[in-house]
Amino acid sequence: MKKYYFTSESVTEGHPDKLCDYISDKILDECLKQDKNSRVAVETFASKNKITIAGQISSKAEVNIEDIVRSTIKEIGYDNADTDIDYRTCDIDINITKQSDDIALGVDIGGAGDQGIMFGFASDETDEYMPYAIYIAHKLSRRLTEIRKTGVLNYLRPDGKTEVTVEYEGNKPKRIENILVSTQHLENISMEQLRRDIKEKVIDYVISENMMDENTQIFINPTGRFVIGGPLGDTGLTGRKIIVDTYGGYARHGGGAFSGKDATKVDRSAAYMARHIAKNIVANGYAKKCEIQLSYAIGIEDPLSIYVNTFETNTIPEEDIIEKIKENFNLTPKGIIEYLELQKPIFSKTTNYGHFGKKDLSWEKIIKM
Repeated sequence: MKKYYFTSESVTEGHPDKLCDYISDKILDECLKQDKNSRVAVETFASKNKITIAGQISSKAEVNIEDIVRSTIKEIGYDNADTDIDYRTCDIDINITKQSDDIALGVDIGGAGDQGIMFGFASDETDEYMPYAIYIAHKLSRRLTEIRKTGVLNYLRPDGKTEVTVEYEGNKPKRIENILVSTQHLENISMEQLRRDIKEKVIDYVISENMMDENTQIFINPTGRFVIGGPLGDTGLTGRKIIVDTYGGYARHGGGAFSGKDATKVDRSAAYMARHIAKNIVANGYAKKCEIQLSYAIGIEDPLSIYVNTFETNTIPEEDIIEKIKENFNLTPKGIIEYLELQKPIFSKTTNYGHFGKKDLSWEKIIKM
């Protein structure tokens, strides 16, 4: 059987790009709480002790954006301008306009809010129907945040990244080749203690013993120091972690980001629907691995094309799978929004540790096809 290695990465909610994604989705959710028909396309930029909010909002909601920004930064745990950013003192610059009337012409009649291509993917290699590498990378990142916020390791700071390389035999993950964890920390902690703690409290806690062996390489803060982090160490921007958000590079990506966009933007809603379809094709036994592509034109309701690739793992012809998709799903933007209930303020739950594989999200439900 063919042997190969595949690597995926994840980041914590304190990563500067994820900080920006989370702020954008918090603003979106607040608009939807007050007005389910809100049209939102908000970008966040984070730099040295400064947050810039820009974009378009057309809504009846009255939203205090500055309060949302500060409370979100506080929630993540940033309170020190000398090492990352301080929610109490950072500057906040807001530049919001309304949605363009030219775009609204197409959206108001039920058409897509933009042109684009969207992909969805699923495989049977985990119970969540996600690729194993990104599944484990997310678990490591989530665990980093958990032990920081609960005080298990009270010297950790919010910024962090993980990376996992998996050895495959055929289509099955066989073992983990290497693990990388980089985490921001207070200056007074030794590297010896940090590496010992992260190995015990994060890596050993998350990863099954049978997936690691004597040849598995573990790298923890390989530069030896990570005190300066967040927007002080690196600028952040909404939409720069689209591979972390999806399948860790294991499947193709149409290029559109998710966070800060309401569901009339098919970049988000159609990608969620494509994941739902792909997952159900696998869950219903029609394939062991499935990738779906949908394409849209601005102002047009129905997708221009539907593409299915089962990587020769299908149990019925792919043409029959496409017919099942057409029979079971309304793929217009309005149809997707209603079916997945995307006018609810649920989007800040999606921001961190991947938009897919979380069982409480509507696009992750399994149905009979």
